[in-house]
Amino acid sequence: MLSKNHRIETDSLGKVKIPKNKLWGAQTQRSLENFKIGKELMPLELIQALALIKECCAIANSNKKQINKNKAQWIVKASQELQKGLLNEHFPLSVWQTGSGTQSNMNVNEVIANRAIQISKKGKVGDKSIHPNDDVNKSQSSNDTIPSAMRIALFLFAKENLTPALDAFEKTLKQKSKEFQSCIKTGRTHLMDAVPLSLGQEFSAFHKQISSNKKRIEHSLKELLELPLGGTAVGTGLNTWPSFSKEVCQLIKQKTKTAFKPAPNKFAEISNHDCLVELSGSLKTLAVSLLKIGGDIRLMSSGPRCGFAELILPVNEPGSSIMPGKVNPTQCEALTMLSCQVIGQDLSLSLGGFQGHFQLNAFKPLIFYNCLNSLRLLSDGLNNFRIKALQNIKANQRKIKEDLEKSLMLVTALNPHIGYDKANQIAKYAYQKNKTLKKSAIELGFLTAEQFDKWIQPKKMTQPNL
Repeated sequence: MLSKNHRIETDSLGKVKIPKNKLWGAQTQRSLENFKIGKELMPLELIQALALIKECCAIANSNKKQINKNKAQWIVKASQELQKGLLNEHFPLSVWQTGSGTQSNMNVNEVIANRAIQISKKGKVGDKSIHPNDDVNKSQSSNDTIPSAMRIALFLFAKENLTPALDAFEKTLKQKSKEFQSCIKTGRTHLMDAVPLSLGQEFSAFHKQISSNKKRIEHSLKELLELPLGGTAVGTGLNTWPSFSKEVCQLIKQKTKTAFKPAPNKFAEISNHDCLVELSGSLKTLAVSLLKIGGDIRLMSSGPRCGFAELILPVNEPGSSIMPGKVNPTQCEALTMLSCQVIGQDLSLSLGGFQGHFQLNAFKPLIFYNCLNSLRLLSDGLNNFRIKALQNIKANQRKIKEDLEKSLMLVTALNPHIGYDKANQIAKYAYQKNKTLKKSAIELGFLTAEQFDKWIQPKKMTQPNL
């Protein structure tokens, strides 16, 4: 029985009851009832990118007299409202739906159509006087709009969020590298004492990792600029006109101020998402780098008295509910946890990437959701770690100096002067007798105190010295 709070709409399968206060239609309602899976909703970034496509398609179709001019104007206004976030409550669908994203495409079509009817004041919601398929979706298929929206949303999100986050992170690492350049410390390989380097040199490696990741990600993003719009169902462009793709992409380019263009081979971009697999791979590589950086900083800050204690992290919050005064490397932990999540999401996305059977990849929601989530986690994580930890890290000069003076691997500087074997004897003797290298070298009769002081100078050991 129909209540006063519901209306009836129809689709190819028959009648559907829909809440009166919602602008979606029959296909959205069916999806809502048939896919009650998880709590992950289709991200609004994709919905808004779809609305941009609908706006540009309406303008192009109107210019070509493929759609009534007034209808096009109402569709454009409704699409713009959606892009501004004014209609967010009308997009309730789960990520875990049809693999083509058709139901989210129809969700957008139905909401725009019904809102356009309201704007026109020439009908009532649900009467299809502005039709979700024939008008809003004209010259389109879910198979070309969804992958195009995926690319638009991911590219714009990356440029607005990840790119500035990476730039700021790289800049801070470069500053830290310069700040710590004169701080000479014990190097470590295999987690064992090694020859000296400066803390600045150590941070310069972190800086290089991030600058290299920036280049990888920028390269991966370029391919997202090619949109398969106009390919419709399988790439042939059925039910479009010859210059449709070019004209719509030009409108998208103008509105986003971004160089989007028609994909040269729409069959490829509908049937596979290799470019997103590549992008996700670049994000995974960044995550691996952040695991290295975050892990090293966490180890170097361990202590404060019984660990490496080379770095002093900012104190942001108490570290224990039972141990007074304890402070933990929480920002390192958050950064490395989210990096693990990104690596896992890359695997999930990659599994979806090879599911492009024949003319359609039918894992689009999975691919988009994981790629967007990786972009979001990395953008937020980079910013948070930089602000809450990295930019205020201090070097524990006292502890670094103490460890350097105790390091047995300073003996390496003697190799060119007395040979590897004698240097090895000095190191072993010093360790076994718990004596300094200098005293051990003198007692063994291999060199004088003056020679030791001349040849073992930690600062000179941080660069070529022969």
